[in-house]
Parts: sequence; C-alpha cells; structure tokens
Amino acid sequence: MSPPVPTSFEAVPLAPADPLFGLAAACKADTCDRKVDLVVGAYRDDNAKPWILPAVRKADAILANDPNFNHEYLPIAGLPAFTSAAARLILGKDSPAIQESRVTSVQTISGTGAVHLGALFLAKFYPRPQNQEVHLSSPTWANHHQIFTNVGLPLASYPYFSAKTKGLDFEGLQAALESSTDGSIILLHACAHNPTGVDPTRDQWVKIAEIIRKKRHFPFFDCAYQGFASGDLANDAWAIRYFIEQGFELCVAQSFAKNLGLYGERVGCFHFISPPSPSAADANKRIASQLAILQRSEISNPPAYGARIASAVLNDEKLFAEWEDNLREMSGRIKDTRKALFDKLGELGTLGNWSHIVKQIGMFSFTGLTEKQVLKLKEESHIYLTKNGRISMAGLNSRNVEYFAIAVDKVVREVTE
Repeated sequence: MSPPVPTSFEAVPLAPADPLFGLAAACKADTCDRKVDLVVGAYRDDNAKPWILPAVRKADAILANDPNFNHEYLPIAGLPAFTSAAARLILGKDSPAIQESRVTSVQTISGTGAVHLGALFLAKFYPRPQNQEVHLSSPTWANHHQIFTNVGLPLASYPYFSAKTKGLDFEGLQAALESSTDGSIILLHACAHNPTGVDPTRDQWVKIAEIIRKKRHFPFFDCAYQGFASGDLANDAWAIRYFIEQGFELCVAQSFAKNLGLYGERVGCFHFISPPSPSAADANKRIASQLAILQRSEISNPPAYGARIASAVLNDEKLFAEWEDNLREMSGRIKDTRKALFDKLGELGTLGNWSHIVKQIGMFSFTGLTEKQVLKLKEESHIYLTKNGRISMAGLNSRNVEYFAIAVDKVVREVTE
C-alpha cells in the first residue's frame, strides 16, 4: 500500500456552525407539537405556512405561458427591465439621480449579493484614509460582519439600540459618527432595522445626513424590507430618497426576498448613485465597467427566473397594484400580531414595559429577553429565538401568540440576571 499523501490543509480549523441556521435546524428537529419557531426571518401566514404572493403567482403564470420563454444567460449586469424597474422602485420614478443618468444598477444574488458586490467594489476602489473603517450599527445583521471582513475592510461599530429604552440610542449614534475618521463608510439600514425593528424618525435621518455630509462619510444603504416594513413602498424608501435629494454619492443594496416572497430565487440589485456633476455620466460608465468585471469573476451572469418574475410585477400596472395590496396584507398582519402580543402581556401583568413591541417595525423585534430567559423558553416551552432576544414576528400568529405571551410572562418572573 502506498504511504498516505500528505495534506497542506491540516491546520484548517473547523468553522463554527452558523448559529441562526443551527437554531432553525434544532427547531425543525423538535417533535413537540407546541413548538414555536421565531428564528429565521421569512414571512408566514396566520397558519404558519409560507405564502406565495398572489401577484407573484400571476407573474409566474405569465412566464409559464410565454412562448418566447427560455433559459439563456442574462447579461452580466442582469435583466435590464428588472434593474431599471428596481431603481425606480427604490429611488422613485422621478428621482433626480435617474433623470440625470447618475445611477448604475447591477442585478445580484439577493440582498446578500448586493452587499457583497458593494463591499468588494469599495474595498478595491474607495480611497480610504488612514484608520478609516466601515461602521456598522450595534447590533446589525450578523452577515454584515462576515461580508465586509471577507473583502478585507476593517470594521467599527456605532451605538444603535438602547437596552434601557429598547429604542434608538440616537445620542450615542450621533456622537460615534461625529468622532469617526472623516471619509468613513457608514452602513445604514433603510427601514425595518435588522435585528432591532427600531428605525430613526425622519427628523433623525435629517440630522444623520447632516453629520455624514460634514464628516464626508460615504453612506451605504442596505434595504431588505421596502414595502414590507410599513406597507408603503415610498415611506420605506424615504431615507434613501432624502440622501439623494441632498446630493450625496452613495450605494444601495436592495433585496426582493421579503417583499416579493422570492426567498429561494435570490433576487436583488446593487445601485451606485453618483453625485450631481457634469462628469457623472462618465463616472457611471467607469463604475459600471468595474462592477461588471467583479460580477463576471464571481457569478458571471445572475439567475434569470426570479428576476423575470420581479420584472413582471414591477412593470405591469395591475400586478404592481395587486403587489401593493399584498404588501399591506403582510405588514398589516405583523402589526396586528405585535398589538396582540402587547395586549396579552399587558393582560397578564407581565413585569416590565413592553411598549417597544408595538413601537418597533418590520419583521423583527428586540424583546429585551436575556440569554438565560431565552434558554429557559427553549428548554421548557419549546420556543426558539436567538440568544440576544430577537424574535421574528412572522412566526407568531393567532394560534400561538397567547402561548408565547404566557411563556414570556413566566420566564421574566422566574429568571433574573
């Protein structure tokens, strides 16, 4: 027998399992008929089932009956009918950036791919001064850390969530942006902040923009929940549109996973918006060329099917109107569930102030539950949520919200730090 061939990779450490998907797998394996899955951020209807939006079903039927449908490659930058419609959706059809041809749009592998493409572009081309970092909110979507770290960009954090008020730590946020190195990259959640569900008010966004302008920071918006957060597409895009009206150079990562329910189709878009300038068109041409090279080296051509569904919805007046109704239905159910939970906790006399449940917005809520309380909920009540107390509101419904509230009431009485 030949001697074993030596490996050059003996020192490769075993990576830890992704905590979110590991927890979801544990919930799936749990055989208790009362278990409650509040982990992964995917919409569920009141029967705890995945929901295919009616507008998406109709768009899918249109594709199925299209005699010209095929599976050919899309261009490197994606389906033009989709990317242009995606830009109009997020920036506004009357956006000065669109009218002045200052937008470069590239179809991506959902919002994750959009953040990654943007991070890769900034790592290669953004002129970073010494000690400049990418500033992420504390907390933020966990994948933000991995994406920016993997492209070699150093990270810092700015205060965001106040454990005391369970709302926005606006003073801490302002102070951190003021003290950061001029020209830093600031990652901002456009709406329905993940994981807290806490958003700045419009007045606070105006003040954030003032600081970013003064410090010459570069704003990078991540928007995964447009229309899903408030039920109003324009309202959820307000911060991005305001920054553009103020003449900022910025980029946007846009996802259609949540608001179209196209989770597995991985439909997203990255937009780079140049500032008003006589040379904006030339700058966009150069930026688009480099984004194309980065895209080519990573995925070559983005997937077509989900983009065609999204394009059909975005570009058809009747389907678009029905989609808006679907968004109001989803966001409305989440709001009703928040109120039902808040009311039940109040009825039970649960210790503490739970008004943040109804003040927060979107898919997630930072409950304020401690890690010990979360563990007890899992062990005793088969309720699964992340250890920092974040819950996916979509996992609650009329059948389990009372069960969850009773379990929370019990655990906050029995478990204290």
